[in-house]
Amino acid sequence: MRAFQKRPSPPPAPPQPASPTPGSPPSASRRAAVRVRGWSRAVVRALDAAFTPPAQTGAAPFAGSPSRWVRLLPYGFGVALVASLLPVTVNLLITDYDVPGALAGALATAQTAPLLLAATRPLHAWWVVFPADIAGALVLLASDGPRAQLWPWTPPVVVGYCALMLALGLREPRRTLIGVWLATGAAGYLLETVRPYGDTGVSTLLFVLSGVLLLLTSAVRARSEAQRRLAEQETISEAERARRTLLEERARIARELHDVVAHHMSVITVQADSAPYRIPELPEAAREEFASIAGSARESLAEMRRLLAVLRSDGGEGERAPQPGLDRLQQLVEATVRAGVPAELALAAELAGGRTEVPQAVGLSAYRIVQEALANVVRHAPGAPTRVSVREDGAGRLTVLVVNGPATEPVSPLEGSGTGHGLVGMRERVRLTGGTLDTGPLPDGGFRVAALLPLGPADAGTGTGTGTKAGTGTGTGTKAGTGTKADAGTSTDAGTGTGTDPH
Repeated sequence: MRAFQKRPSPPPAPPQPASPTPGSPPSASRRAAVRVRGWSRAVVRALDAAFTPPAQTGAAPFAGSPSRWVRLLPYGFGVALVASLLPVTVNLLITDYDVPGALAGALATAQTAPLLLAATRPLHAWWVVFPADIAGALVLLASDGPRAQLWPWTPPVVVGYCALMLALGLREPRRTLIGVWLATGAAGYLLETVRPYGDTGVSTLLFVLSGVLLLLTSAVRARSEAQRRLAEQETISEAERARRTLLEERARIARELHDVVAHHMSVITVQADSAPYRIPELPEAAREEFASIAGSARESLAEMRRLLAVLRSDGGEGERAPQPGLDRLQQLVEATVRAGVPAELALAAELAGGRTEVPQAVGLSAYRIVQEALANVVRHAPGAPTRVSVREDGAGRLTVLVVNGPATEPVSPLEGSGTGHGLVGMRERVRLTGGTLDTGPLPDGGFRVAALLPLGPADAGTGTGTGTKAGTGTGTGTKAGTGTKADAGTSTDAGTGTGTDPH
């Protein structure tokens, strides 16, 4: 008998690395590998984008509530949901679907435990719950339990998934919500194609419920964001309005002071031009010096006129009348009396007679402060007895005091609207002269405005006075406002008056 001996096969040759010739097209395997790498990168980028929540990480619903119990409410709801769904799911899978206990516990944990993340990271929870629900449907495909016809989604799955949709709708953008909704419907209807039982409509039920919940919660979220943006815009508008009011008041004060400064510059020009004629013995060098002074004064006047044109942004020509001073206080008080306010003026004799020299800027500031204070009395404390006192305190300062009693007439609610320029103007004028301002309510229900203005040269903004104002006049209205000196001086208004005075 001839024996057959198997001839050993030669060892295979080691694979030679492909060495494509330059300029030749890549092989099919290399092209396939490049495509696989590109698809892998695309999948990784898609997963990374999906796991990146658009809202701030860790920001649960009601996170901005001042109540600690309200902030903990989403977490408590998630714990209660998982604690109730987990045992119900395990029991349902074992008794109604005849799933082994270990497998039922694993499926129930995967389908319910991620709901603990729904408060802060609902999209992360969905990426775990959704595949777990699909895996559970595939496990139940071979079930022959008494209620196996409820497929592919069991009742606990529907409840947990709807709760997850609530959390998703409150956090994620519309594009993500549409993708989640379409994926839910597609998975349900695709699973129904391999189901051996009749149509139960569970997939349609979950698809409709999830769409409705996502729509409602996204609408609530959109409304909340719109309210937040509106509140932010109102805050910005209020700040801009206050800033615009301050700038307008400063521009108005600058326009008024133009006449004061222009008067002094005109006097300098006239004196410098007339000096050679009034003093014939002046040497030639002095004549040239006076001519230079006059030329500089005229140039300064021209620059001031240009500055005033810039400040008059409304294109108006401004007032032609001279700026008022202490000599106009009597007329101002008389006009207030005609408006129905019993007011009286106490003006020091040395100021009324002109024996005490008052700078024009200080006199103008004192007049405007009294004017604004009396206007507030007329508006917010009609009929209140008012006393105006202007005197020198003996330390080179002008004291301006306006005190009114409680209102004797009712105040119309319409009087609560105002431009807010009154107190702003007072603070700016006091800051301009380097003085202090003190405003506040009186125990009897009246109100007091007191200003100290230096009569000598002062560095504007060096005042350090602090005043607190609780309203204008008396009554039930409220008043609020703040002011800050250029260095450490502040004047704060925050209190009550007869009406709401936004000045």
